[in-house]
Amino acid sequence: MHTRGVFSFLVMSNRTYNKYPKSFEDQVQLLKKRGLTIYDETKAKSYLQAISYYRLSAYFLPFQNSKDKFNPGITFQQIIDTYSFDRELRLLIFDCIERIEIAVRTQIIYKMALHYNDSHWQDKKKHFKKPYYNKIGRSVDPYSDLQDIINRAKTSRRPEVFIKHYISKYDSPANPPAWMCLELLTIGELSHLFRGLAKNDDKRRISSFFDVHHTVLQSWLHSITYVRNICAHHSRLWNRDLAVEPNKLLKPKGPWIDKRFGNNKRVLYFLCILKYLLERANPGNSLKLKLDQLFEKYPNVPIQYIGLPTLRNGELMKWQDQPLWE
Repeated sequence: MHTRGVFSFLVMSNRTYNKYPKSFEDQVQLLKKRGLTIYDETKAKSYLQAISYYRLSAYFLPFQNSKDKFNPGITFQQIIDTYSFDRELRLLIFDCIERIEIAVRTQIIYKMALHYNDSHWQDKKKHFKKPYYNKIGRSVDPYSDLQDIINRAKTSRRPEVFIKHYISKYDSPANPPAWMCLELLTIGELSHLFRGLAKNDDKRRISSFFDVHHTVLQSWLHSITYVRNICAHHSRLWNRDLAVEPNKLLKPKGPWIDKRFGNNKRVLYFLCILKYLLERANPGNSLKLKLDQLFEKYPNVPIQYIGLPTLRNGELMKWQDQPLWE
């Protein structure tokens, strides 16, 4: 009876969706009705036509103390500026991830190849964990997963030039060397490969380049994959809790941030991770300068929603003064 009661409650609590589509003109009027100041309705309509009301609505909440009611003085341009800020932030992060991905790939390839003196270490099962079930019950076979990627590349109708060249010139070993095969892998697949290595000593050799414990690097690669996919699908990063939280760096081997900046659910902590890794992979990086320029470009965007802590008087703490960023 208890089960039937719960089921009845669930059924009764459901409602029929009865919202109807609105024209772009009606969307503009709805925003005005909800207190949003719009100086140029024609321009606002053009933005809604290009972006969509639903997509922009994800940026409304911090500007509303009451549901569906904008705070006094909030303008449509502020919403667009916040949207544009988020877009440029994603592009900046995407560029950083590219540089880190290349460094991670290089370290995996050569730390394994040089240690084992083997150009084709990726074809040896002994280097990978045996098949296992992950936390959600999915079967994982790191070795077979990598071989599937390589085989698909070899049998593609339009294989990469370097794959085609190897196959046409050599018949043994069947697969190209590691430095060719791993060029095929995405950051997500590199993360999967790193996690799937059998020996922690191999992981330590790879992670030592980045001055982090191998479990930390494993976590960070998982988070980087997650954020990279957010960027690739043009989803929101500003004012978002990261579903894949990166491990906190508790024993940094170089300049880092203090505990007040330790909210690893928000994008600011992720930016600190990128900076820490870039200091090893690309020491001459200009991430701090580009972030400064981005924040200055959009002075009316509430950047605290990326995870920037505040002082008791409400003033934002200066991330630029943290050792990592100095």
